Amino acid sequence: MSDKKLILVVDDESHILHVVCLKLKNAGYETITASDGEEGYNLAMEHRPDLIITDYQMPFMSGLEMCGKLCSDLGDEKIPAIMLTARGFSLSDDDIARVNILEVMSKPFSPREVLSLTKNILDADENTKEAA
Repeated sequence: MSDKKLILVVDDESHILHVVCLKLKNAGYETITASDGEEGYNLAMEHRPDLIITDYQMPFMSGLEMCGKLCSDLGDEKIPAIMLTARGFSLSDDDIARVNILEVMSKPFSPREVLSLTKNILDADENTKEAA
């Protein structure tokens, strides 16, 4: 099995999926993609990614609903998430904490910033596992 980190990218805009995945793959991460929250949920349950990068507003199930359902269904096994939102849209601190969203980024965003956040979250997660 590969020791590369697996990242699930969920967005209903194909150009965002492409740009984010390209940046992550160039940095050595493996990616899988989904174009709506329902598909993202199913892939997360099947593959157990190390991180989820998801849009908030999507068909069938929002990113917030998807993360909430994963937290509920996975119990103690938490998958950290980065939430992408349209400008002007905000999530409550309670919602963010409840569903294990570690960062919220407004669109348009810099792919470099997404990569930086990804590295920070995965490095912190790795350090926590090593300390345990």
